[in-house]
Amino acid sequence: MAADVGGPWQADAVTAPTPVLTSRRAWIGFGVLLVGTFMSLLDTTIVNVALETIRGSLDTDEATIAWIISGYALAFGLVLIPAGRLGDRFGHKWVFFTGLAVFTAASLWCGLASGPLELVIARVVQGIGGGLFFPAVTAFAQLLFAPRDRGKAFAVMGAVIGVSSALGPIVGGLLIEALGDETGWRWIFAVNVPIGVLALVAVVLFVPQVGGGEKSYVDGVGLVLRAGGITAILVPLIQGQDEGWPVWTFVSFAGGVILLVAFWFWESRLAARGVTPLVHPHLFSHRQFTGGTVLAMIYFGSFTSIFFCIALLWQAGLQHSALETGLVTIPFALANVVGAALSDKLANSLGRGVLAIGTALVTIGLGATWLVLLLTPAPDLNGFELIAPLALAGFGNGLFIAPNARFIVATVDRSEAGSASGVIGTVQRIGSAIGIAVVSSVLFAIADLDGIGDDIGAAIAGGEHANPDAAASAVLAEHFLPAATSAIAVSTALAAISFLLVWTLPKRVSLH
Repeated sequence: MAADVGGPWQADAVTAPTPVLTSRRAWIGFGVLLVGTFMSLLDTTIVNVALETIRGSLDTDEATIAWIISGYALAFGLVLIPAGRLGDRFGHKWVFFTGLAVFTAASLWCGLASGPLELVIARVVQGIGGGLFFPAVTAFAQLLFAPRDRGKAFAVMGAVIGVSSALGPIVGGLLIEALGDETGWRWIFAVNVPIGVLALVAVVLFVPQVGGGEKSYVDGVGLVLRAGGITAILVPLIQGQDEGWPVWTFVSFAGGVILLVAFWFWESRLAARGVTPLVHPHLFSHRQFTGGTVLAMIYFGSFTSIFFCIALLWQAGLQHSALETGLVTIPFALANVVGAALSDKLANSLGRGVLAIGTALVTIGLGATWLVLLLTPAPDLNGFELIAPLALAGFGNGLFIAPNARFIVATVDRSEAGSASGVIGTVQRIGSAIGIAVVSSVLFAIADLDGIGDDIGAAIAGGEHANPDAAASAVLAEHFLPAATSAIAVSTALAAISFLLVWTLPKRVSLH
């Protein structure tokens, strides 16, 4: 999952007291913080190539596979805004330290998980840890550096995000290839532990204390209503297909909507009393901001879900290894780094046009990926056909990710920038969680996993294949290839909607 690299997470953090630091000390402290950023985003992409080995090792159902990704993204997103408030109150250093400690411990828990439910719970806790420490990184970028150096800090942060995303599939594939299916997937989580422990020591030694001391109101009721509403909607999206859409799924949907409506009225009541709410309703009085937040949610639902589809198709459907699966996604990741490196310069010269070009390229790239899967027989798919489409989509993604939040934040008053940035970061992660939920429902509905066993038996009995393994491989491809093709069509449609929503944003903004 990519992340926003521009804009503060809390307006208060920008005006908090800043320690006097030399440039060298500031960069050392910031470098330590970027280790956490690297870990959290590496863990997002590294898991995709392990999904099939986890499914085989723990005998999980399809809903659990979706929860492993969505649970992490949802927990990450829900914690972001409260974490920024905690940093203002207790200091960003110790909120970062706490979040990183939770993330590291949860990584070990993921690696030791003995069953599907335990793994999902550990992933949710891991997401909570990531959501706790991530806002502090952006706050420190604002607080440690003078305005003339702040752009460099965000550029370095963007590079770290790009590199971690690019390395994830390869590192995951190498670990599984070297250690085997049963042990390798556990080490994609456990590898965080030694890095996390060293980073925690470095935080104590090298990261200064900033922020803290503010008596900010903690909107506990709002947090519960928001988390309950979003979760109540997400649960049936993930579980519904697996359980045949029973009555409780529709009740849960309705309950989620009611909770979100109650959240809106509660936040409005707090604002009317002069109390700072979790999400200020006034933000959505700006038409462009509302359109921008919808854009962020739909876009992140689009591009993050494609790796879920490709990973399952390549491993479960086409019987490739985790390393081969990782290699397929590398063109996207590398092109993403190139696009991100050019995005700031192009945003200055093209304004909103860079976002339009980015979403157009993602739409075209995903559409071409869909077309390749639609027209290429399973035995002929080797990954080379996807290099150009995925590279095109990756380059477009790089152009879009870095400047998109700053364009959205520019639609509100400067005094609301911190709150707006927090909302955007939250909806990005929630969009990722919902995108995985929707796309996985489509993929598993069409794949019809319950019928695979009977179809393999019939294929073996028919004698049309050289041996039972060949029969099984052919049946798996017949089930997964059309399913993944349809799922990627959904991702393509979401990208196309994102392209249309770009035009709700202002033509030009100040990005510095």
